Order: sequence, then C-alpha cells, then structure tokens
Amino acid sequence: MNPGEAHKVETDLDQVVTQYRPVVSFKVRKSLGGGNPDWEDVVNEIMMQAIQKIQSGEFRGESSVGTFIYTITTRRIIDYIRQKTRVLRHAPEVSPLPDPHDQVERDERAARLAEAIKQLKPKFKDVLYLYYFKDLSREEVAHKLGITPAKVSERVNYAQKLLRKILTG
Repeated sequence: MNPGEAHKVETDLDQVVTQYRPVVSFKVRKSLGGGNPDWEDVVNEIMMQAIQKIQSGEFRGESSVGTFIYTITTRRIIDYIRQKTRVLRHAPEVSPLPDPHDQVERDERAARLAEAIKQLKPKFKDVLYLYYFKDLSREEVAHKLGITPAKVSERVNYAQKLLRKILTG
C-alpha cells in the first residue's frame, strides 16, 4: 500500500466515524438508557471495534458499512446487557428498611415482658435467665441450681404459663 492509499483509508475511517457515530450513539442510548453512565464507553468500544475490523480486513464489503456497524452495535449491546444481568444475578438482594412501627412494637413487647418477669418468684426468674438468656442446656441449668433436669423443664413450662397469663390478663 503506498502512502496515498493509507491516507485514503484514514479519511474513509474518519468519514465512517463522522457518519455512523451519531447513529450508534442513538441506538446505544435508546437500548441502555440515557441515564446509564456506561453508554458513551459502549459507543467508543463499538466504534473502535468497527475501525479495527475494517483495518484488519474482516469487513469484506459483503454488506454496507452501515449494516456491518449495526451488527457490531447490536451484538455489543446484547453483550453489555448479559454482563450486567449476570452481575446483578450474583449481587446480594437489598433488604427492605425496617418499619419503625415494628421496632416500636418490639420495644413495647420487650418492656411488657420485662415487667411480667419481675412479677415472677425468684426460682422461676433464675431458671428463665439461665435457660433463655445464658443459653444453657437443661442439664447445665439443673447443675447450677442444684435441681434435676426434669425440674428445670417443669419450671420453664410453668414460668411460660405464668407469663402468658400475666401478659394476656
């Protein structure tokens, strides 16, 4: 290729970019959304890919340059959407914000439960504290209180019945 032909290719490529960049930009913005910050990068990638393919001879002239660029544009848009979809599929799902009313209700229930527990005899308070708040097994609670595991179960069950009665009454 002589120097004159090289200049002709560059001029033609400049003309291709000038002619097709606005069309590609419109197609990409329409497909990805104008608010998508990546749309300009995608357009640049498409134009670079088209220029490289024309320069390397991959564009053989079997179709118009416009059809060739349109095909590259469509494929790149599809690839971009697939990539983003794949990323989103693996992204953790955003948990909804807690309802402030739920927190208020939980706080109120906890306060009522605390007041109800204060009304219990010490033997019931102790068994509930060790079993639920210290998360000890029946055997461990029995050992600490010097009673049998069966007695621990009996006191826990009876304490629960008393609390239900206090809270509903």
